[in-house]
Amino acid sequence: MRFEHFEVLYFIWLMVPLMAFLMWFARRRWKLLGLFAEEHLLWKLATLDQKREGLKVWLLVIAVSLLMVSLARPQWGFRLQEVKQRGIDILLAIDTSRSMLTADVRPNRIERVKLAVRDLIKILKGDRVGLIAFAGDAFSVCPLSNDYGGVLLTLEEIDVSTIPRGGTNIASAIEEAIAVYKESDAKDKTLVILTDGEELEGDALEAAVKAKQAGIRIYTVGIGTAEGELIQIQDASGKKIFLKDSQSNFVKSRLNEALLEKIALSASGLYVRASGAEFGLDRIYEQELSRFEERDFKSQMKKVYFERFQWPLALGIIVLIWETCLSTRRKRNPL
Repeated sequence: MRFEHFEVLYFIWLMVPLMAFLMWFARRRWKLLGLFAEEHLLWKLATLDQKREGLKVWLLVIAVSLLMVSLARPQWGFRLQEVKQRGIDILLAIDTSRSMLTADVRPNRIERVKLAVRDLIKILKGDRVGLIAFAGDAFSVCPLSNDYGGVLLTLEEIDVSTIPRGGTNIASAIEEAIAVYKESDAKDKTLVILTDGEELEGDALEAAVKAKQAGIRIYTVGIGTAEGELIQIQDASGKKIFLKDSQSNFVKSRLNEALLEKIALSASGLYVRASGAEFGLDRIYEQELSRFEERDFKSQMKKVYFERFQWPLALGIIVLIWETCLSTRRKRNPL
């Protein structure tokens, strides 16, 4: 036996103070009646049957408890059912270069990206998601999967130290996506690049053309501001300092929208600039990706449990009707 919503059962403990209150209220009322008559006369004058009144309290508590058990959806017995999962493939390439530590987007660029990916995963229904991390190089940190829990765990581990080689090579992320999709027979192949667009090496435009030839559409999300800000990092002692170049000049990172627009255009995609109110991932999914042709993924056998909430529900209603119809009045005894 199992409960679909086991957390509801925790509220059954509320029946204990409820029953205590009702019993206290019944005794309190009897004591107030004692102000108007001696105790030996109350048994003859009172029209309330104390035993029945106590029984009504028990019946009410039992009825409410049964109804709560019903809400918890008890289940026992099951049958095996083949479940086919349908959806699309979405590869997300996350820039992990040190420029993503820039705080022109709060708390900083990379943390804002991770928050947006979490929000995207919340609205997915069966689509497979894969993660690519890139800086001076790129590799797939999470294969395409609809195990969203596993994807989120991998996402939490991504930071600026994920890729040992520094720099920013957007082309390497595109080439890694081409390799991931190489054996895929999907009609619609998608790569979403989340970056500030500061390419320091590689040729992203040439790689984007190759991706288009491989049937991959590239969507780019620009994170940061055109004005930019100094890059804040931690030194060996954990103290926050501003990044300097080889000439000891402070490094300022700016959003390169022009490059990201060209990459998206070269691969029949779309460029979206992330803002504080709307990051852009949800817009890309709702306006573009959700319209793609879904395909069947690997089917699996799933246990489908039989619902048994009807039994405590029916019994609870019967007990509640009994409690409602039970009269606490009795015939007055003659003096």
